[in-house]
Amino acid sequence: MRRLLFNTVTCLLFFTACEKDEGSDQSMTLYSDFSDGKDGWQAGFSEYSGENAESYELAEGIAPLPPPLDETKMAYRISGMNRSDDLFMYLTKRVQGLEPNVTYKGKFTLQIASDAKSGGVGAGGAPGESVGLGIGLTVDQPLSAPDEDNFYRMNIDKIQQCCTDGTDMKVIGDVSNGTDDYVYTLIERTGEFSATTDHQGVLWIIIGTDSGYEGKTTLYYSDIEIILEKT
Repeated sequence: MRRLLFNTVTCLLFFTACEKDEGSDQSMTLYSDFSDGKDGWQAGFSEYSGENAESYELAEGIAPLPPPLDETKMAYRISGMNRSDDLFMYLTKRVQGLEPNVTYKGKFTLQIASDAKSGGVGAGGAPGESVGLGIGLTVDQPLSAPDEDNFYRMNIDKIQQCCTDGTDMKVIGDVSNGTDDYVYTLIERTGEFSATTDHQGVLWIIIGTDSGYEGKTTLYYSDIEIILEKT
C-alpha cells in the first residue's frame, strides 16, 4: 500500500502519467502540449560564434501555432539563422523519479509545425531534408558553452546535420513538411533511444535539429510525448 501511494505521489510531483505493466516492469510517460507554458523544457543553441551572435537571430519561447494552423494552440517556438553551416537548436528537460543505474528505452513521438517544403532548394542544402531532427537521453545536462575561440559547442555527442548519429543522440528524420509549398504544416516524427540513469535515477531528454541549410529555420514543437520503459 505504501509503495502504491509513493508511486502515485511521484507521478503527481513530476507531472507524468505513470503506469504499471502486468509484470514488474515500470514505465513513465511524459507529455507536453505547452498549453501552460514551457513545462520544464529549456531551449538552447550551439555551433555558432559568440563574436557575432546577433546575426544568427536566435529566438525561443512559447507562441501560438502560425497560420494556417490552429492559432489558439500554443507551441514551443525555436528559430535561428544558420550562418555557421551547422547550427544546432535544441530543447532539453530533466526527468527524475526513475530507478537508479537502470537502462530505460525512450519512445519519442513529436508533433512539429514546419514550413520547409519537401524537395526545396537552398544554400548549403534543402531547407527541409538538410535539417536533421534528433532525439537523445543522457545523464549529463546538455549544455552549450563557448570554447577558447568564443565558438559555442555542446558538451554531449549530438547529431551532425541530417545523417550522422552521435553517442548521445540519433537522427530520426528531417523537418520537410511533406508538401509542395512553403506553408506551415504539422509533421510527426517518432523514434527510440536508450540510456542508463545515474545513481539518483535522473536522465536528461534532448530533442534538436542540426542544419546544413544556410538559411533561417523556425519550428514550433506542438506536442512532445516520451514513454520511458525499463529494459
